[in-house]
Amino acid sequence: MSTHIPQAVREHAAVVLAQVMHFDQPADLVISQYCKRERRLGARDRAQLADIVFGCVRHLLRVQAAATDAGDADALVSAWLDGDWARLDVAALDDEVAADMPDWLLDAWPWGRGEAGRRMADAFNQPAPLDLRVNVAKAKREVIQAQLAKDGIESTPGRWSPHALRVQGKPALHRHPLMNDGTLEVQDEGSQLLGFLVGARRSELIVDFCAGAGGKSLQLAAMMRDKGRIHAFDVSAGRLSELSLRARRAGVTSIHPMAIKDERDSRLDRLAGKVDRVLVDAPCSGLGTLRRSPDLKWRQDMSDIAGKTDLQGRILSAAARLLKPGGVLIYATCSVLREENEAVVEAFLASHPGFALAPVDEVLAKQGIALPGATDTMRLDPLNHDTDGFFGARLVRSA
Repeated sequence: MSTHIPQAVREHAAVVLAQVMHFDQPADLVISQYCKRERRLGARDRAQLADIVFGCVRHLLRVQAAATDAGDADALVSAWLDGDWARLDVAALDDEVAADMPDWLLDAWPWGRGEAGRRMADAFNQPAPLDLRVNVAKAKREVIQAQLAKDGIESTPGRWSPHALRVQGKPALHRHPLMNDGTLEVQDEGSQLLGFLVGARRSELIVDFCAGAGGKSLQLAAMMRDKGRIHAFDVSAGRLSELSLRARRAGVTSIHPMAIKDERDSRLDRLAGKVDRVLVDAPCSGLGTLRRSPDLKWRQDMSDIAGKTDLQGRILSAAARLLKPGGVLIYATCSVLREENEAVVEAFLASHPGFALAPVDEVLAKQGIALPGATDTMRLDPLNHDTDGFFGARLVRSA
């Protein structure tokens, strides 16, 4: 492996890794900023550099255990490229080193510290595949798959989402016409399933309470064939900034983005008691996305999680008051931790007797999705579903 990496790239990777290991900024941001400064790095060099750095971060504890100097970035890069870390006797390693997870996370790991927990950790420590969502308001999945194949881009239908295509390899898609005209969007298959969990119908009033960049708003609009109204709210105007442009490309007019001050913004009052469905894709630790952002496990601890759960509860309560009787509140995270998922739902139900948990398997089955393990709630992971880690629950307002 090391023989295929130029020495200059190894040296650049060590410099970037040393910066990343401060764990005060997202790794992808550090890499991006470095590559912008080092203009001599070509596209292949940048890709190799990123692969090395992310590989070291994913398997940091084993790489450190194999390196001649655990604190030296050059030694870590050498241990990664030479594969010494992969030849360690896992059975002889401490739990956290064998799993390449920090001790605090293993303590909260839903699958425990044993063999099952390590197998799940191994799944989260793999690079993520590239999933696309076909805009079904513009084209059928099989037609788009055939078009991509003609362009030399091989893909397979998703296992669960009727709208998903999984791309083989790492083709350059960002300039592809199907991406530029809104026919395709990059979206993990697990994230797409959260959209199906909403069960939105045409002509309904929907709120995407924590819309971010608006990917799920676009998905819902396509599923509703642009019949209805979707309010996309977020506290970050920056994240929402391109949603109107993306909506025009996707051919939908039903999405109405608006940046709000916080979950108590008075402008939300006009929707109180009027909304059919509210999706709360809550801000969380993001630990379900470790395949894409492995540095998240090193940049947080349980004190960070405690602060997030309080916010999650406040957002869920604020979103609940928008629903009319019979309305549905969907609570979702890209976290694997019970503290951010079941515990938040249980606390909400205890303080909101007018809501009840509704099984998720029924709404998924109506849309042709048979998801193993999805009954009262939906919990996704890379080992059992080959998706990122997601949690979803449906809460129905009775009064």
